[in-house]
Amino acid sequence: MEYTADMKNRLRRIEGQIRGVLAMMEEKKECREVVTQLAAIRSAVDRVTGLVVGINLENCIREELSKGNNPEQVIKEAVELLVKSR
Repeated sequence: MEYTADMKNRLRRIEGQIRGVLAMMEEKKECREVVTQLAAIRSAVDRVTGLVVGINLENCIREELSKGNNPEQVIKEAVELLVKSR
């Protein structure tokens, strides 16, 4: 699978958010602020996961259809990936 610049940029932003949370912890910031940032990180990771699975699913379905195959198994695997990511 080809991973896009957008996917990588999203992960770099998440990486920066994690560093920010670590700094907040070092600075002994309020729990509420830290948890808010952790929730934002989780949400961002969920969005990247959905993007990766969605693009992969689209590519795999196109490939299966071009081969004359039924993409049902590919769809099933994508759903399992999404469930596993939660």
